[in-house]
Amino acid sequence: MFPFKQLALGGLLALLLCCSVPARAQAQLPAKGVKNVVFVHGAYADGSCWVQVIAMLQARGLNVISVQNPMLSMADDIAATRRALALMDGPVLLVGHSSAGMVITEVGTDPKVAGLFYISALIPKEGQSVVDVVEGHPAPGNAEVREDAAGFLSLSLKGMNENFAQDVPATERKVMYATQVPWAKTYTTEKVTAAAWKTKPSWCIIAKLDRSIDPELERAEAKMIKATSLELNSSHVSMVSQPKKVADFIVEATQKLPASVATTR
Repeated sequence: MFPFKQLALGGLLALLLCCSVPARAQAQLPAKGVKNVVFVHGAYADGSCWVQVIAMLQARGLNVISVQNPMLSMADDIAATRRALALMDGPVLLVGHSSAGMVITEVGTDPKVAGLFYISALIPKEGQSVVDVVEGHPAPGNAEVREDAAGFLSLSLKGMNENFAQDVPATERKVMYATQVPWAKTYTTEKVTAAAWKTKPSWCIIAKLDRSIDPELERAEAKMIKATSLELNSSHVSMVSQPKKVADFIVEATQKLPASVATTR
């Protein structure tokens, strides 16, 4: 009898586990809103800058893609982001950091894009370039930008340590310095032709300790586009230094967006 009872108990436990696992998995899935998030990195970074946030969003059941921008031109980054959007089934929250604010402002007119999420970003009006957006708002980080013979811009290690990611552990800063994608100087004068924030709901994270983009510019941009905003005591890379706060705000944004939009032009 004992082996039979043991077998019966084991079967019961297996049945309970089988029933309970899907329930836990289901609890992780967003109950409403957009399920897709596309991340677009900016200057002096690459797609790995989103690693911690991506893991947190995936744990909550969201479908995520991080674009690897070539940074050869704004047009190339726009094309790379459009390719990522094409892979998504359903509406998307489009997230851009730093100079990628230019990219998502243009790409955001795509019918798949339900909302725009800017992190310490440049947010242009129609017909503006990076140079136009930052005019009158100098930032200390510009002093450590280096131009090579081919006209590509990179950030010095000092700039990474003091102006870009000053609140990130030193070992991570070294990796960020090593993996940054140099961007073409000509990128800074390319102009956007559309401003998706005029018709799409928007969110902004403002970094109060930002030394790469003037925090006052970030506040003015958020006001201009009537964004739902969150201010963090962080450097330019809050998604690296404060990933949970960033991930939580992104989830909040996805839940406020419609679960379906037109997906064809």
